[in-house]
Amino acid sequence: MKFTSKHTAFFAAAALGLSLAACEGPNENAMEDAGEQNAEMVEEKADAMEDAGQITDAQEDAMVDNAEDKADAMEAKGEAMDDGAVVAE
Repeated sequence: MKFTSKHTAFFAAAALGLSLAACEGPNENAMEDAGEQNAEMVEEKADAMEDAGQITDAQEDAMVDNAEDKADAMEAKGEAMDDGAVVAE
């Protein structure tokens, strides 16, 4: 296989992505996992509520967006904890 500059750029980008992913600390990973799990449960519940006619599509979207925002905040809090910052509750 002949390597071109496109291949080189792709492999460099892939290596950078993997190295950045490896920089996450244990608190960040744990908080991210918990936040994603919670967001998935909220999404399933909101979808079921919308399907049952209990809420509108816009309300479902708002519930999911809120859960995803909370998940992002949890991940950021975990990252701050890994960086040694004092995190307020």
